[in-house]
Amino acid sequence: MEQRNSRRKNGPVLHAIRHSVRFFRNYKQWDNRTFIVVLLASVAVSMIFTLLAEGARGISLSSSYPSAVQKKLNSQEKNADTEQETSARIMANGDLLYHIPIYRTALKEDGTYDFHENFEYVKSWLKQADLVIGDFEGTVNKDHYLAGYPLFNAPGEVMDAIKDAGYQVLDLAHNHILDSQIEGVFSTADAIEKAGMTPIGVYTHEPREKAPIVIKEVNGIKVALLAYSYGFNGIEEYISKEDYDNHLSDLNEDKMKAEIERAEREADITIIMPQMGIEYQLEPTEEQKILYHKMIDWGADIIFGGHPHVVEPAETVEKDGDKKLIIYSMGNFISNQRIETMQDEENAKWTERGVLMDVTIKKKAGKTTIETAQAHPSWVNRTPKGTYSPEGYPLYLYQTYILEDFIEGGKYRSQLDEDTKERIDTAYKEMNEHVGLKW
Repeated sequence: MEQRNSRRKNGPVLHAIRHSVRFFRNYKQWDNRTFIVVLLASVAVSMIFTLLAEGARGISLSSSYPSAVQKKLNSQEKNADTEQETSARIMANGDLLYHIPIYRTALKEDGTYDFHENFEYVKSWLKQADLVIGDFEGTVNKDHYLAGYPLFNAPGEVMDAIKDAGYQVLDLAHNHILDSQIEGVFSTADAIEKAGMTPIGVYTHEPREKAPIVIKEVNGIKVALLAYSYGFNGIEEYISKEDYDNHLSDLNEDKMKAEIERAEREADITIIMPQMGIEYQLEPTEEQKILYHKMIDWGADIIFGGHPHVVEPAETVEKDGDKKLIIYSMGNFISNQRIETMQDEENAKWTERGVLMDVTIKKKAGKTTIETAQAHPSWVNRTPKGTYSPEGYPLYLYQTYILEDFIEGGKYRSQLDEDTKERIDTAYKEMNEHVGLKW
């Protein structure tokens, strides 16, 4: 009885199968329309079976086949992006301060200048970095007379040497940026850009309130760069309020907070270069400490401080489980300030010393952190050339040394006389103890 009922139930199915077999046996009699209909039906059946197979492997059957596969591919790409690890090495240093004796020595017989010798021993270091940042303390204005302290205005050729050394970004937010008037702000930024570098800390294309944050993408990591100055040596009193607000970057806390928070949103990591403190003082002021910690709270990750012309210590700050870096002052990197020229200053020996900050950042799973941080002590060597300027001034060779290359075991140790060895060894020891950076 059950067998008979089964035959009755399956009868229509068997009949359909027999009819289909006869239909396909007579395929030679099909016209074109029939052939196309059969072909499309076959494709549809194939897609249904494929979809069922994919469903068994975990793809939702509630979606159409193409969208389901696309979602899977998108997910795989997203996982690959978030799992990929990338890193960038960033170097930064303090004041590039061109006093008259430095560019007097750089003058050639044809009336042009060549500053490349200043960076002979640091160029190999800077070329190792993915991003190099310096603080250019002064102006370049061809329509203004050349000058050193107290109104710095250097020959335009400095930019050729700075670019060749490996720099990509120069900070102009400092107290000497108005030394050749408001025109000097524009001409200095223009000289930097024409040399193939990027200025920060001034606004010469759009007003400050409308200007984009400077962001450098380095190995897939977006690095935001901001710079601020405590003041402009009183010269700001001789420019309009409109020019001041539009083109200069001061320590207005409301503006800084908004800019740093914006950088935090737009970039993976934020670097600030503030200029404040007391000149030639080896420790930061309470105002520096408070403000730099506020910057960390607002979203800064690294603070490369400047202005005192001597190095002030480094500090690590923990925020949300991550370490942030502050160095209160990086000191001078090239200048004529030293023991021989600063005899009235108690900390004269510290003016010829600086640091090359060397930081590696890492991005993984969408999060960017500081992986390593080092402070390489530097020192400016000044040796007589034995020649004189047309005005009768003695000329000197100015070169910045990274002291690891010149201490015992360093590759250039044999070039030094005994007095210079002692001076360098003392500087290296005292600098490391003073900076106190243990990452």
